[in-house]
Amino acid sequence: MEETLIVVMLKDKETGFLDREIGTYKIEENESLILNTYALDEGDGCFVYMKITCDRDVEDWEFDAVYDYYDAEAILEEVELIEEEDECFNPTWNIKFSFIDDISIMESKIKRILSIHKKELESVYETISDKRDEY
Repeated sequence: MEETLIVVMLKDKETGFLDREIGTYKIEENESLILNTYALDEGDGCFVYMKITCDRDVEDWEFDAVYDYYDAEAILEEVELIEEEDECFNPTWNIKFSFIDDISIMESKIKRILSIHKKELESVYETISDKRDEY
């Protein structure tokens, strides 16, 4: 299994530019589900913002079906916020969670988030497999 390194950069609130690296994490599975990520210091804590998506390109009819059947509650144990992003080619969700300044704990958190998301996607794909005519 090949590993991927995910780098989380701190974003400057004023300029919107990525300022400095605050963490690098080894991800061995489901890394393709991450579109991008950055962190933002919000005064009351530092939060990671991550866009997560599908593991494949969906067909046109599947786009709305994936959103309709995706249970965001499944991932809310690990994140503070999850919102649908409708400006992307494939179904995409913006998530927000607290930054943890411990590499192993943060790595585990990211892996759990991706694992939950992957399981939910698999469930959705199975559920919608026979619903093409409804969309």
